[in-house]
Amino acid sequence: MTDGPPTKDETVLVRRDGRVGRLTLNRPRALNALTHAMVRRIDAALAAWEREPAVHAVVIDGAGARGLCAGGDIRAIYEDARTGGATSPAFWRDEYRLNARIARFPKPYVALMDGIVMGGGVGVSAHGDVRIVTERSRVAMPETGIGLVPDVGGTYLLSRAPGELGTHLALTGAAVGAADAILCGLADHFVPAARLPGLAAELAATDVPVALRRHASAPPEGELTADREWIDACYAADSVEEIVDRLFGSGHHAAKQTAETILTRSPTALKATLAALRGARRPGTLEEVLDGEYRASCAALGTADLVEGIRAQVIDKDRTPRWAPGELSAVTPADVARFSAVPADGDLGLGVPRRV
Repeated sequence: MTDGPPTKDETVLVRRDGRVGRLTLNRPRALNALTHAMVRRIDAALAAWEREPAVHAVVIDGAGARGLCAGGDIRAIYEDARTGGATSPAFWRDEYRLNARIARFPKPYVALMDGIVMGGGVGVSAHGDVRIVTERSRVAMPETGIGLVPDVGGTYLLSRAPGELGTHLALTGAAVGAADAILCGLADHFVPAARLPGLAAELAATDVPVALRRHASAPPEGELTADREWIDACYAADSVEEIVDRLFGSGHHAAKQTAETILTRSPTALKATLAALRGARRPGTLEEVLDGEYRASCAALGTADLVEGIRAQVIDKDRTPRWAPGELSAVTPADVARFSAVPADGDLGLGVPRRV
């Protein structure tokens, strides 16, 4: 790797390593945030390796010591949204199609989810069938904090977490460690970070289950199991307002803090997220959910909250977004319905439409 910024071809390192195809997201200074070019490069590599008999598995990781991937290139989305939103839908189309390809990939897809794994980073890892976390892992879908609904199949994954844990993570955007990521169905195995190089070397030489048996172990204790009682009781409510009321009234200090966190998120995104999560619980495919998430992302692109949320969290970093509307009570059913409307340029078209 050179000292300067990677070229487009270097932002994903694609190579063969013995029995496996290796993908390394290579924008460490940007926490390996995904660009459109990176999504296309990953997709092209998977398409080729799917047909290559000598490739028995795929391993994806991130360059640098900070994480696999912090998400999509939010700055690029911000600039696009400010100038009319002409390019982001094409990025999302290819990104969500990549998420579906990963979920259906016919060979073991091994994601090394070390460090920060958020948003789009979850999309390129948590749909794989071998998902490995470490003591440094911090896994999150933080979209409500920037005016978005969890995407990249996030509502599909979180809607299938035990009880109401997925609702908790989606509304708050909270990051979880290894044990809780496994509990919520976002990961499968714990491997200490110091053992990842040895695991990668063995994956290149032997079958995935054999390598895992030699390196995986029990993770350090998580936090969510102890909070399941109030999480399940409070988040079972039918509206965000009632969820917040239950959290404040539960008598648990952690629940009160959680309610205060939720109230800092975009009111519109919160309501659209809850509706998306409840919809994703219905029987259906990941592809159908990705279709819905594409509609939601395109709708968010036309709102003031997306630009304002990214400004506050990423551009100016003042952490004081001015949401419009600023109160949950001011978000109307029509505001929420916009997030499920088919975009002007057409639907994503991954899933088969449900019969009503």
